[in-house]
Amino acid sequence: MTTASREPRTLLPLLTSGPHGSRSHLTCQFRCGNACDQPVPNTSTNGHVRDEISKAVARRSVLQGAAVGTGAMVLAGLGSAPAAAVPATTPAGVARAAVGKDLGRTSFRPVAPNKRDAVVVPEGFRSDVVASWGDPVEKGAPRFDVRRQTPDSAAKQFGYNCDYVGVLPLKGDRALLVVNHEYTDPNLMFPTDLYPEDTQKEIEILSHGMSVLEIKRGRTAGSWLRVSPSGTRHNRRISTRTAFAVTGPAAGDPRLRTSADPSGRKVMGTLNNCAGGMTPWGTVLSGEENFNQYFDASGDLDPRYADSYKRIGVTGAGRGWSSVDPRFDLTTEPHEPFRFGWVVELDPTDRTSTPRKHSMLGRFKHEGANVALAKDGRAVAYMGDDERGDYLYKFVSRDKMKKGRGAAARRHNLTLLTRGTLYVAKLTGDGTQDGYDGTGEWIRLTSDTTSYVEGMSVADVLIDTRLAADKVGPTKMDRPEDVEPNPVTGKVYVALTNNSNRGTAALPVDEANPVGKSMTRPALGEPLREQSGNRNGYVLELTPARGDHASTTFTWDLMLVCGDPAAQETYFAGFDKSQVSPISCPDNVSFDSEGNLWISTDGNVLGSNDGIFRVPTKGALRGKVEQFVTVPRGAEACGPLITDQDRSLFVAVQHPGEVDGATFETPASTWPHTDDFPRPSVVVVHKHA
Repeated sequence: MTTASREPRTLLPLLTSGPHGSRSHLTCQFRCGNACDQPVPNTSTNGHVRDEISKAVARRSVLQGAAVGTGAMVLAGLGSAPAAAVPATTPAGVARAAVGKDLGRTSFRPVAPNKRDAVVVPEGFRSDVVASWGDPVEKGAPRFDVRRQTPDSAAKQFGYNCDYVGVLPLKGDRALLVVNHEYTDPNLMFPTDLYPEDTQKEIEILSHGMSVLEIKRGRTAGSWLRVSPSGTRHNRRISTRTAFAVTGPAAGDPRLRTSADPSGRKVMGTLNNCAGGMTPWGTVLSGEENFNQYFDASGDLDPRYADSYKRIGVTGAGRGWSSVDPRFDLTTEPHEPFRFGWVVELDPTDRTSTPRKHSMLGRFKHEGANVALAKDGRAVAYMGDDERGDYLYKFVSRDKMKKGRGAAARRHNLTLLTRGTLYVAKLTGDGTQDGYDGTGEWIRLTSDTTSYVEGMSVADVLIDTRLAADKVGPTKMDRPEDVEPNPVTGKVYVALTNNSNRGTAALPVDEANPVGKSMTRPALGEPLREQSGNRNGYVLELTPARGDHASTTFTWDLMLVCGDPAAQETYFAGFDKSQVSPISCPDNVSFDSEGNLWISTDGNVLGSNDGIFRVPTKGALRGKVEQFVTVPRGAEACGPLITDQDRSLFVAVQHPGEVDGATFETPASTWPHTDDFPRPSVVVVHKHA
């Protein structure tokens, strides 16, 4: 590769903001509560969705009776792209023979911003659907029929709105696919007035949770297929019928005790599972995020918990689930919300194992948790609290990980997240004019035996972690979502999605959160316009002191200030703006074996569908943002995961068609075009055969 020219790095002016707009989109409120900023674009300018169906159906290929690939080779958008949509220096095309299997090394022509109802990938690659909402997971699961759903079938089928994707290798050509199911969109899931209201609620409840599916390699390198439930002993569906054990110091606390569980140590199910991560000992961590939305109130709320409820967003205006499950009534079961908001650990290789909720990692709106090992072998879990103005956290275990695959090592490693110290981050700018960077410290909140927050016990800190953190002065961030260590460089990357409140009196700009006004685009091809707040987000890079994840100090740098390259406030690690793709609202991150950063987005405010981007983190191409995938209309790009020697990119396509006014009968998307309604699905992108 040739060395690209760089733009000089200069300090951007600290921008200010006026009043911000409000969010009114109902289905996105179910997803994100009050964490989201941006309205989902209206479909009025997108053309009719059925215009896309015949095109997509002609391209799809069946995967053992599963769903299908969609529009993999389409590059053009429905409208004209902005000038910076495709880098000006990109060649006219990349010959298919030059496209390599290794996604970390191969060259590709970046995907242009578009509004297609398809998964769009570069020339030379294709996408295949691996699993869709309703596909059978457990033995005995019926074939999916949207007009004959039952609670029992939902408990055995692939759930709704897939998010986190993990892959654990098995022997030979087999692996386990682990997926979260974050929330439900009833207006898109159910034909109007077909189901009794309570039956519909039960189906929704059981469509949450997690799925474990065995998959096998396909004929083309990088491709994967589902294994039939009858041909595997590994498949498992985690739902509200699954018992979870609470671990750590808060287990058994009176605030976790309910009439159904007087012990305070056994919780049925997990809700609003967003991102996650794979541990070095082979388990999966899953974050319970916007759990506050599920609790109703038939009367007054318990005044003892007024501050706690308020800080986490529990209001009693839930989803009506208490009519089918009384534990969701706050008036009669005021402790039930304290049993959610944790990091969950699942052993996918043992379908009889009891998953755990780890109280030692704190209770807040967890996007996920990702573990690295300190130099001395202790486990360090990084976490983000996905709310405007909330914090970054990490946990350092007391004990060291034991190597090996034996039963004794596994038993020990499954206790690592039960004892240790929980920290929250404070970032300080260096005050110079050479860019957005500075130093940081991890402030102790509590160990498993000692609280470091005045007036709060260990259990208090773990149950009301936000209230505890408020007392020690950490940095208020712009929706810290995924926080992941780079296994190649050892640096840690944070997706800070957006914050429409940044620049207000309550959330003034600072060096770590510098943007108080943003350039956005109301629709593809339209001019940029200025809006208040940080609308496009950042990617933050942390460097632990001495390269040790257990260190309590670090340096930091805003690697990316996202947005359109034509906008003055954007910054791409110093890389030439004329050669980068526009990127808006980073949500999740992942890494390939080269150390490249792969970013998924949620809430693009530059007129395009969301997608996946590859970004080198070191060398001459550091900061070169190139779009590799766009997802269908109204969808969020989740995951992502690079695996199988960098030959496979897994992407969870969440909530396709989730736009204002869309219903089951009048969908804004029908992706993956197997039906006349949308089905959230996991796809794998790989080199075309």
